[in-house]
Amino acid sequence: MVKNLLVNKSGENVKIGNEIIIKKIHQIEEQYNNLVGFISLPENYKHPSYREKIKQVGEIEEIVSLGGKYRNFIEKRKEIEDILKDESLIELAEEEKTILDKQLFQIEEILQDFFFSESDDKKNCIMEIRAGTGGTEASLFARDLFRMYSRYADKKGWNMEILNSHSSEIGGFKEIVFIVEGKGSYGELKYESGVHRVQRVPITETNGRIHTSAATVAVFPEIEEKEYDIDPKDLKIDTFCSSGKGGQSVNTTYSAVRITHIPTGIVVACQDERSQIQNKLRAMKILRSKINSIIKEQKEQELSVNRKKQIKTGDRSEKIRTYNFPQNRITDHRINLTLYNLNEIIDGNIESFIGNLKKEALKEMG
Repeated sequence: MVKNLLVNKSGENVKIGNEIIIKKIHQIEEQYNNLVGFISLPENYKHPSYREKIKQVGEIEEIVSLGGKYRNFIEKRKEIEDILKDESLIELAEEEKTILDKQLFQIEEILQDFFFSESDDKKNCIMEIRAGTGGTEASLFARDLFRMYSRYADKKGWNMEILNSHSSEIGGFKEIVFIVEGKGSYGELKYESGVHRVQRVPITETNGRIHTSAATVAVFPEIEEKEYDIDPKDLKIDTFCSSGKGGQSVNTTYSAVRITHIPTGIVVACQDERSQIQNKLRAMKILRSKINSIIKEQKEQELSVNRKKQIKTGDRSEKIRTYNFPQNRITDHRINLTLYNLNEIIDGNIESFIGNLKKEALKEMG
């Protein structure tokens, strides 16, 4: 495969443009030209597929235009690399290079979403964080992960709403389920599914020993009721007294709801709302997403029995990341990426990991 590589004056290879995306641009341009050629012929005006082909032209016209701009910017960047060899023009060329790199990145993001996004990627997502091994320290880590995703959602302008939670005695979370509402939130956060491991000195540790704890994260696309119809006969619904927030009445009214989906054995409980109806609606929202995720995973396994997928997005048993606080180090084991800015990452700056995970997934698709 031919790569867009240049050699700068220091002798280093400079990669300009994504070869996989360029290949896709050529393919969609060929499709576009064939469609335009068809609808341009008068003898095709009455063809049964004429209107459909006009619709297809409209759907890809903007992407074809962006593809043309992308290739033009690549050519301009190649020219800039040549100009950078001239010492007298370096300052001007560097400024132009910065502008072009930003334009290339912006267009590449749009093209990448168009060519490689899955159907669920643009949806809202439901996230579930559960404390794993490590007792109370694991519940505190689950709380830290929730805060990390909350901060990231704030930066993206997304809304978050807690659907259900179960607090620990010292202020952590044994379990918390929440929805992230924002276009593309599932596509951004789906790679967070798996086991997150933490290494640090717990606040309850008097001798300064480092403990290892873990929390599991699951991410599901939000599935609307109209997208997936659950047969009421397949459900077992129980009500019980809430044990969470809500004041004294929380223990005297049967507002909490537990729903069991009999065919799959999935159990979902919600108790954060005072209203039994609201808790049931929330539980059904979580249940639909979980059932859909299982069905999707089964289909993917059937289609890719012989293909080992490196970047996983749904296996909660896989250790995906380690957070080492004493060394301010965080490692994503799937892509062998280690950074030494753990404090920034845990504060919601997870773009570097999400971006690199997307790139690796893109390589697989190509």
